[in-house]
Amino acid sequence: MVRSSTPPVQPVFDEPQVSFRMRIRRGETVALGPGKVSLLEAVREHGSISAAARSLGMSYRRAWMLIDELNRSLKSPATVSEQGGVSGGGCTLTPVGDDIIRLYRAIEDRAAAACADQITALTDLMQR
Repeated sequence: MVRSSTPPVQPVFDEPQVSFRMRIRRGETVALGPGKVSLLEAVREHGSISAAARSLGMSYRRAWMLIDELNRSLKSPATVSEQGGVSGGGCTLTPVGDDIIRLYRAIEDRAAAACADQITALTDLMQR
């Protein structure tokens, strides 16, 4: 019988990560949620839907559908796209898109601050 000289590996637990996942629904459709906000942030950073999709590990088709669904649910669109060409086209946020990101992230921050004591109590129950 061969015995290992290395001690058994103990599981490593990362610090608990807490996130709020607010969604605004219109019927069966998620008009706005964390995925669409992250996609808007990526569009703002990269200047195109395709680059934003790549940065988030999603297909261009999926990203385009999410942007289209979001824009159709709003009074004014969150993005403006330019057709390809010499410069390759692109996508930029409108002031509405910037407002969505700002408001959504502010809600997350306020929710986390308002629930800080309860979050601490819950995460203290987690194995370390």
